[in-house]
Amino acid sequence: MNKIAAENNTVLSGMRPTGQLHLGHYHGVLKNWLNLQHEFKCFFFVADWHALTTHYEDPSIISKSSWDVVIDWLAAGINPNEATIFFQSRVPEHAELHLLLSMMTPLGWLERVPSYKDMQEKLREKDLDTYGFLGYPLLQSADILIYKAGQIPVGEDQVAHVELTREVARRFNFLYGREPGFEEKAEEAIKKMGKKNAKNYNNLRKKFQEEGDHEALEVARELLKSQQNITIADQERLYGYLEGGGRVILPEPQSLLAPTSKMPGIDGQKMSKSYNNTIALREDPESVEKKIRTMPTDTNRVRRTDPGDPAKCPVWQLHEVYSDDSTKEWVQNGCKSAGIGCIDCKMPVVEAINKELEPIRERANEYLETPDIIKNVVAEGCESARDIAKDTLEEVRGVMGLSYR
Repeated sequence: MNKIAAENNTVLSGMRPTGQLHLGHYHGVLKNWLNLQHEFKCFFFVADWHALTTHYEDPSIISKSSWDVVIDWLAAGINPNEATIFFQSRVPEHAELHLLLSMMTPLGWLERVPSYKDMQEKLREKDLDTYGFLGYPLLQSADILIYKAGQIPVGEDQVAHVELTREVARRFNFLYGREPGFEEKAEEAIKKMGKKNAKNYNNLRKKFQEEGDHEALEVARELLKSQQNITIADQERLYGYLEGGGRVILPEPQSLLAPTSKMPGIDGQKMSKSYNNTIALREDPESVEKKIRTMPTDTNRVRRTDPGDPAKCPVWQLHEVYSDDSTKEWVQNGCKSAGIGCIDCKMPVVEAINKELEPIRERANEYLETPDIIKNVVAEGCESARDIAKDTLEEVRGVMGLSYR
């Protein structure tokens, strides 16, 4: 696979360090990452700068939480031999690209990001009238574009952030991709593909530009990925030439919609630290049992002999995640007939959660006893990430007139 194709198959995702991770993170994000690391070139980063956008007045939690996040990732099965793990703030190229992108990003683009108003409303107790908070979606764009990542795993509520990144990349390429002699260089690059491939490329380009045939565009892109006789710079030119633009310096990423998490909290709401309803990945077995045993149930079931309705009970939501069909049938029949009590109903969930967490707890304890391993993983990840980030930034500086050689 050539470098352009590899870049399009790069996945980037991150998490803010706000404490130890919980089952909501595991089912909502980490299980997806575990699959992606085998299929793509993955970059997973601890978004410590992003944490400062909402916790700038008390950053004391960020450092410890950053290490906790990495421990939980590794304990959950993220493999540093398959994925690059790093701290955002230790790759300063993110910040410089953010600064450079801010020079050409319209203010209105940031103000219209849906989460900007939503988070201000949810976090009313915090003073979020800061440039950092307004600009954090653009910092997210820099996080993505510095690695030319092609696939961004997100939930539906984050799709708007990827769309902003696409707009920023498109504007950047429009402004800075029109190098002197661009069309002449593109035509020379086509000749290097050989007669048959050159003819095919030109036909596909014509179909797209004259007829709006998007299938032809995709076929042409795939054709370029397979070319071994042209340089990376020529490939980037021909990507832009296809669409009638300039050289593609910063490729537009695609949203990779993550599976919707069905992990409820111990009160039936979405599991979240802000609701104080979580079960941590390193929660000890006794604490797990205590939390589940004290969960609220169907309010109509006052006495042991009263029949209940699982649909009205938060514990049933956990059964839907953890129990097999026979256990679910036992719960449904037993609850509705008052044949089982609420504690009876809860115990299979306790056992299932502890069974899932047991290997994660064991691996986490091993990492806690060998902190140098964690430090080495992060140090190596930061170094690998910086090597790629430096290349992108050098290219960006060059087209923006900041390469003084």
